[in-house]
Amino acid sequence: MDVSGRGISRSENRDASARLSALYTRFADEEFYGRSPLYEAISRGVASSPEVLGFLATLPPGKWQPNLLLASVRHVCGLLSSWPEFLERLLTNPDAVRATMLTHSTQTNEPARCATLLPVFARLPQPLALIEVGASVGLCLLPDLYAYDYVGHVIRPSTAETPPPVFACSTTAATPVPTSLPEIVWRAGIDLNPLDASDPAQVEWLETLVWPEQTRRRENLRAALKIATRHRPRIEQGDLHGDGLERLCREAPSDATLVIFHTAVLAYVAERSERELFGARAMSLCDYWIANEAPRLLPAISSLVAAAGAPGQYLLSVNGLPVAWTDPHGSAIDWISDPEVKTGRP
Repeated sequence: MDVSGRGISRSENRDASARLSALYTRFADEEFYGRSPLYEAISRGVASSPEVLGFLATLPPGKWQPNLLLASVRHVCGLLSSWPEFLERLLTNPDAVRATMLTHSTQTNEPARCATLLPVFARLPQPLALIEVGASVGLCLLPDLYAYDYVGHVIRPSTAETPPPVFACSTTAATPVPTSLPEIVWRAGIDLNPLDASDPAQVEWLETLVWPEQTRRRENLRAALKIATRHRPRIEQGDLHGDGLERLCREAPSDATLVIFHTAVLAYVAERSERELFGARAMSLCDYWIANEAPRLLPAISSLVAAAGAPGQYLLSVNGLPVAWTDPHGSAIDWISDPEVKTGRP
């Protein structure tokens, strides 16, 4: 079956296929390796399949992400057990998969990342006002409502109307493990497409984005969604370049430490100059800008680190200074240093 689509020249298709093959190989090597054997195998299969690469090349580049393809096929065809089965189902259902990819996005919203953010949040002048960029359904805006297990050191909310998920996070000796949860007096988020934790269809999509082998991660997501349904964090529609971010900053209480943060968001900002402009703008608007992103996305910050992290790790930074390497799903934090961080806005 022809799934390559139309309206693209052969040279453009070859160029897109090469870029896509490199993207899926990198995900297999850095993202899926050691975390999802099934998705690693499928990603390597995609990287070497002319038919699937041709199918992906017909989509806008913003829809090329491996997580989006894998979740869309799973959404349409159910959980598949191997690369050959994945290929057969995709080639049988290209229109349904294409429609899903065009109408959905990878708003994973992994709440366990709060475990790697907490050591920074807890050390800032309290209380805090949080603004998350790329908030999705707002799960990472609720770090004070979850429980954490730092290699046997457990922190729990003093009161919990809904049983909280417990996020296990390994630490290095230098990591300043929190002794208590931060005091958050105000919180809001901004997202291109805010999701609703009480919408069954949107919740189902978020669960589909969880990788097949990660059953504990799926259980924690469900527990966090119940808390979000009860507390309903405020999420405004908008992007990181619009005036919505500045408006939220003006609304935050003046007697709280204002924090703008984001995790795994800048991969969707193609130009380096735009990412750097956003960072400078964020620091001018708040006291602390916290970024938890792949190091290649903020090269000016990653260049300040003497040794590179492990493949696939994110770099956690505060106001442009690196502080830790983190696991993309929040399961580990490797503290780098305690830089002298100055507050952002005057």
